[in-house]
Amino acid sequence: MRVSAQASDPRSGTWKLNLEKSKYDPGPAPQSNTTTIEASSDGETATTKGVNAAGTATGTQYTAKYDGKDYPITGSQNADTVALKRIDARTLERTDKKGDKMVATSTRVISADGKTMTVTTKGTNAQGQAVNNVTVWDKQ
Repeated sequence: MRVSAQASDPRSGTWKLNLEKSKYDPGPAPQSNTTTIEASSDGETATTKGVNAAGTATGTQYTAKYDGKDYPITGSQNADTVALKRIDARTLERTDKKGDKMVATSTRVISADGKTMTVTTKGTNAQGQAVNNVTVWDKQ
């Protein structure tokens, strides 16, 4: 029996932000966040829905290939495009740009058991502040 790429891809699925294990520098942290990732053989579609610290609903979406090229992201205050590079089966690097300027790099690592995703983000937020976030997500 053959398993599809989506079923075997550890990134696929719905991930809920674990606020207790996450660190936002600078804050404030959002009230909640959920990301759904649908993987394909050469890329992914990611949809994020949440509530920011001020209580406002947020949401972003992109579809991108793992080719390092820029693809549009909608709903982000910080970025216009994302570029994805697959490091290995459980590690992905994402580069966010606003115009031609790189604003953030995120490294997403899925745990060996597939139950936890840790995302380390370094860059600059929409307010021009340095960002150094480590977010932990639990697979739903």
